[in-house]
Parts: sequence; C-alpha cells; structure tokens
Amino acid sequence: MARRGSYAKGIAKREEILSVALDLVATQGFRRTSIKDVADAVGLTQAGLLHYFDSKDELWVAILRRRDEHDNAAQWDAPDFAALLAAVVRHNAEVPGLVQMFVNLSAAAATDPEHPAHDYFRERYESTRSRMTADFRTMQQDGRLRADLDPEELASVLLAVSDGMQIQWLYDPSRDMAEHVELVTRLAMAQATTAS
Repeated sequence: MARRGSYAKGIAKREEILSVALDLVATQGFRRTSIKDVADAVGLTQAGLLHYFDSKDELWVAILRRRDEHDNAAQWDAPDFAALLAAVVRHNAEVPGLVQMFVNLSAAAATDPEHPAHDYFRERYESTRSRMTADFRTMQQDGRLRADLDPEELASVLLAVSDGMQIQWLYDPSRDMAEHVELVTRLAMAQATTAS
C-alpha cells in the first residue's frame, strides 16, 4: 500500500517539475533557465530533480512534449492544419523561451542520433508532416488548394518556413512569424479554382 502512494507521489512530483520548468523556460528563456532554477522552484536539490529524469536533456525533451500537449489541447480557431500551424506560430511569439529551446535543440543537439531529443524531433516532424499532407489532400479534393502541388512537399516547405521564421524572429522579434506561414498557404491556394 505504501508503495502505491509513493508511486503516485512520484508521478505528481514529476508533473509539478514539468509544469514549473515549462513556465520558467517560457518566461526566463532557455539559456537563462538552469536545472538549479527548476530544482529550487520545486523544492528539490539538482540531484533530487534528476532522479525524475535521466539527464538535463531528458528534462528538456519532456518540457517540449508537455508544450506540444498544451498546444494540442488548445482550442485554436483554425479551418485547416495550415491555419492551425499559423495559430500555433502566432502563440509562440508569447513564449520566446520555448521558441529558444525548440530552435536550440532541433537545429543543433537533436540532429545527433545519440541525443535524447533526436527521436522526439524525428517523430514530431513525421507526424506533423503526415497530418498536414492529409489535410492538404482534402483541400485539393475540395478545390481549396492548387491541384498542381504535391501535398507532402507543401507540408515540408511550410514546416521549413515555420522553423526558419522562428530563427529569424529570435534575431528580430519585429518579424511576424505567422504572417510568413500564412503567405505560403495563400500562395498554395492562389488560383485553386481558376482551372476551368
């Protein structure tokens, strides 16, 4: 019986760590948030915090997964996946620390197959591209998307624009990330119905 309670407490503590770490990174920034900051905020030592995660990098990946859960649970007002991506990108401007984390891990560390974030990003890109491709195929069937475009290529380009705009935005926050994502979608929709 005590074991079951201990297990539940461990799960609750891990959830608390993720929630607090997500908030800290979002507000303080990725580079300015240390394991010590997170440990202090949840009343643990650094070693105690790492009892819940295999490494600092495992914690960062868990934070990104938690961010994705929040984004997926949000009720975005979007008629299709491309518009949803633009809404998420627009929201990202409100959490610069998480954008920093995403860019730093995806563009550098996670390209190494041995890094804990590698599988997370590979799976994330595959599933996002797959969902966007399916949505674009439906849009083509409905006449809302140009028929001469390859839906999977368009999905890849839109993801590349989204990620690239996040990098540019970190250098210059006056850049409107979502506007550029929406531009690519508008170009793909241009003349969708004029081929009669």
